[in-house]
Amino acid sequence: MGKDAQVRATFADGADEGRLQYEAPKLLFRGARRRLFEGEALKGVRAEGADLVLADGSRFTLGEKPAASWADAISNPKGRLDKIGVKPGMRVAILGVADETLTAELAGRDAAPVNDLIGLDLLFYAADSAEELARMGALVPALADRGALWIVSRKGKAATVKDIEVMAAAKAVGLVDNKVVGFSETLTALRFVRRKS
Repeated sequence: MGKDAQVRATFADGADEGRLQYEAPKLLFRGARRRLFEGEALKGVRAEGADLVLADGSRFTLGEKPAASWADAISNPKGRLDKIGVKPGMRVAILGVADETLTAELAGRDAAPVNDLIGLDLLFYAADSAEELARMGALVPALADRGALWIVSRKGKAATVKDIEVMAAAKAVGLVDNKVVGFSETLTALRFVRRKS
């Protein structure tokens, strides 16, 4: 999950207040006017006291520690596998996820996908319908005690299931959600683990 805060902002055309959100690679401000910053606009981002300052002079008042944290996150964005929590040697499986680069990324992290669904640390499962969500219960036994099930689905206007539906299906089989990430430009992923007794 990215960063999110209510801020005071100063732009070349005046001051504003609104919501600042960062989900790599985009910084979005929603105030009287929506403003999107990405690419070159984020190069040279820095913290000055309590403010996050962009190359064009735009300033967002976050507080001293948060401004430094935001500047670091924007300057050094985590890759997808870091956000997901993939570590070398993990047992990982992919079911139905249409992402051509995922397998190669996992292999590069020494977590190449396996075919046997036993003792998995991470299981990526594509679910874009009620029928696919209903199969979640059959996947739980494949997880290691501390394993996680990532439900990957289409996002935005292309979404055919809502997050609330995914969470309800997971809760029905004894899982709880504890993280969400933008999996790709077109996919989102919710992480589920077993409910602690």
